[in-house]
Amino acid sequence: MNRFLIGAGTAAMLATGAAVPAGAQQGAPLEGRVGRLESEMRAVQRKVFPNGAAQMVEPQIAPSTPAPSPVGVPASSAVADLSSRVTSLEQQMASMTGQIELTQHKLRMLEEQFTAYRTATDAKLAAGAAPASPVPAADVAATGDVRVPTAPRPAPTPTPTPAAAVAGVEKPDTGDAAEDAYLYGYRLWAAKKYPEAQAQLKKMVADFPKSRRASFAQNLLGRAYLDDGKPSLASIAFYDNYKKYPDGERAPDSLFYLGSALMKLNKPADACKVYGELTDVYGDKISAGMKADVAKARTTAKCK
Repeated sequence: MNRFLIGAGTAAMLATGAAVPAGAQQGAPLEGRVGRLESEMRAVQRKVFPNGAAQMVEPQIAPSTPAPSPVGVPASSAVADLSSRVTSLEQQMASMTGQIELTQHKLRMLEEQFTAYRTATDAKLAAGAAPASPVPAADVAATGDVRVPTAPRPAPTPTPTPAAAVAGVEKPDTGDAAEDAYLYGYRLWAAKKYPEAQAQLKKMVADFPKSRRASFAQNLLGRAYLDDGKPSLASIAFYDNYKKYPDGERAPDSLFYLGSALMKLNKPADACKVYGELTDVYGDKISAGMKADVAKARTTAKCK
């Protein structure tokens, strides 16, 4: 009798659904766990992708379609589905956490670089090495997210015009045009304005070929070429002075400097011939100082 009542009661509970299946009892905690993970995932996505679409990342493991269970047997497919979703969410949470840590590491590196740059700049400012004017935008180099200023370009030095270069050389005014022309060329040469001196001395010789100063000007023209690093032009000027004005006061000087020009042109044998010509033609007219200079020059040229 008791056995019959117990069996009947159990059958009634099954028929009315009063009893809770074991699968459903296990599914409730899992549903709560899944909901909690999905909420956390949305929060992480909003933090990592603040401008992205606020949608959940689809689980990497799609739940399988539950197979129909026999009548009266608790369905286990719902539990398996929830477990797959939980596992997928946990994996994605781990991946998102790794991305956050990598981003934070990059930010720390940039902060350290900027701190180092700021320290170096402060040290330069303390030492008085900072530029006097702001650095233009074109002189800023980008390094990652940090913009580092480069050294400012120096201001270009203006090139003086020919007129400004000779402005400081005063023109003489003795009343003698030939004398003034020569003296002005001499002053330009003394001021190391060699191109301007050459032009002035050539003009003087062309304008006043009969003047006593023509020999001076032609000889000084050769010296201006020699001092300007033009020994070929210098040798021509010296030779012309000797040929055109052999009796001029600077003819012996031109022969001596002609030898110097030939030595610069690596022609010692020709220089020795010129020194011999100087001694033969003007030996009794040149000063003792020039004789000593000629003897020294012959030794340098290894003249026989």
